[in-house]
Amino acid sequence: MGAELELLFTDLLSNGQGVARAGEMAVFCFGPLPHERARVRISEVKRRYAVGEMIERLSDSSDRAEPFCRVFGECGGCQVQHLAYPAQLAWKQGIVRNALARIGGLNAVVGETIGMSNPRAYRNKMALVVDHAAAQARLGFYRQRSHDVVPIDTCPVVTPQLDATLGRIEALSASDPVKHMLADARHIVARSARTTGQVVVSVTTERQSRGAAQAARLLVEEAPWIVGVTNSFDLSSANAIAGRNHRVLCGTPEIEEEIGGVRYRVSAGSFFQINAEMVGRIFEFLSQRLGEPGSLVDLYCGIGTFALFFAKRGWNVVGVEENARAVAEAVANARLNGLESRAAFVAARVETALGTQPLRSALRRAPTVFLDPPRKGCDDVTLAAIARARVPRLWYLSCDAATLARDLKFLAAKGYRLEIVQPFDMFPQTGHVETLVLLEYSDLVSR
Repeated sequence: MGAELELLFTDLLSNGQGVARAGEMAVFCFGPLPHERARVRISEVKRRYAVGEMIERLSDSSDRAEPFCRVFGECGGCQVQHLAYPAQLAWKQGIVRNALARIGGLNAVVGETIGMSNPRAYRNKMALVVDHAAAQARLGFYRQRSHDVVPIDTCPVVTPQLDATLGRIEALSASDPVKHMLADARHIVARSARTTGQVVVSVTTERQSRGAAQAARLLVEEAPWIVGVTNSFDLSSANAIAGRNHRVLCGTPEIEEEIGGVRYRVSAGSFFQINAEMVGRIFEFLSQRLGEPGSLVDLYCGIGTFALFFAKRGWNVVGVEENARAVAEAVANARLNGLESRAAFVAARVETALGTQPLRSALRRAPTVFLDPPRKGCDDVTLAAIARARVPRLWYLSCDAATLARDLKFLAAKGYRLEIVQPFDMFPQTGHVETLVLLEYSDLVSR
């Protein structure tokens, strides 16, 4: 350790680390991009790789861009602001292609990544950490690979309404009500709506807050775009961002968003895609390829984002989601859109629900299943149940290329073939990529 090396970097990991080789040893380092040379000091050596710190960049890639955030490289929220946006899109296409080949053993044709018109100011949710290390509590995001907090007073990748909310909380932080609220808070979670401009804020505390109501009223008075403030408490773990219980402190707990003609009422802590523009792009992509409406099972349906999109287009949908709070919002959103007759929701773990007779029957009847699992992907029980039912068509939306590749390998072995692999840039400036896949059963026997 401590050795200084001059290296040529050839690859970029999803966490933003450049990759070079020193003999047989891979070297990972934040800062350099592919095709750049840099002088690096080795700070950590493992059996198969080493980690370095960049001392000096010796050449610049033609794909290098000037980061637009002053804390880029410290804050862990963005990994690739230094990579030009067209190059980000091509890089993410490669991430998907390489994962499918390396993990799934699949030689797939991967579409060009569908990107944003403006890859900034897109995040409709922010989860701020309240840092109590200083004399006065400060707001920030976690530092890269750390639980240290980087203080911020503005963020260029959140929506303008959220950035204004951050600024207003900072401006009021010296007032007694907000100072007392922050003294008890672990996190401040806020969500905005693109179409209405509304914002809801949730204050996360270990126990129910006694003094946050006054601060909530002050926030709503001083920031008219904030329509409500809630208190999230009773944490399931020390690192939990939201609690198991919620109490409305002021106003309403939900914003209203509209995407593709579907209205959604969403709370600050709900699982709802963080990029409304890209959800609309996925809706458009699906609309052109769905075919005639029929029965559809939506697994991991959350608050019904896609279930209601399908129902709006004439499909009869059964959605399954283990979070009972999300299911309650899905039912309310179905009612809001007048889709109760076309969309029904089940509150249960997906693998458990698929073991019940009603869901087994629904799978056998459905010509299409839609899957939108969490980052860890689907478990074998779920995939096996789908394969046993020989569902003719699967749409799989994934936020993790590695677990997607693993699951597609399982399904390919059960007789499914890949028809479409389409990445979407749901998370610009980061190493994350959303991928929509269409699979069809290769032997469509009558069932």
